[in-house]
Amino acid sequence: MNNKGPILIIIIALAVAAMFLMPETKKYEEVASIGNPAPKFELYDADGKLWKLTDLKGKVVFINFWATWCVTCKAEMPSKEALFKIMQGRDFQMLGMLFRDDPANLVDYKKKQPVSPPTLISPGNESAKMFGITGVPETFIIDKEGIIREKIVGPGEWDSEETLAMIEKWL
Repeated sequence: MNNKGPILIIIIALAVAAMFLMPETKKYEEVASIGNPAPKFELYDADGKLWKLTDLKGKVVFINFWATWCVTCKAEMPSKEALFKIMQGRDFQMLGMLFRDDPANLVDYKKKQPVSPPTLISPGNESAKMFGITGVPETFIIDKEGIIREKIVGPGEWDSEETLAMIEKWL
């Protein structure tokens, strides 16, 4: 009955060993914040096209982190579609960034809900970590020089007069 001491020592030793043997997680020096350059990325969209943030210099970039399982993301999708159509032909690039979701879910999702902007896939959600995403939807407006100018947490009415005026000031 007095085996508690050796068992406790073994448990502590295993816990300490596990801490040293666990793979190191990647640390990010700084998450994206207003007034700072946006984290650079090179990601493929759901159709296999490579997108580099550096290639979009000279355009206002709208990046919306979302997921097919997210109810509020689904609710804001019609106004994002409307914004996408309104901004055609302008120095504006709208991108979706899938968050904690299986890209295979997009196929069925698109059958029920149009998704015109390219949807980028970030393996391991690395982009979400670099942008400091806490949940979805979250949206960033990046100016023509690559500086984050707006961060909107939660759903938006993307085709409203207020939102269009906010985007317009960066064009």
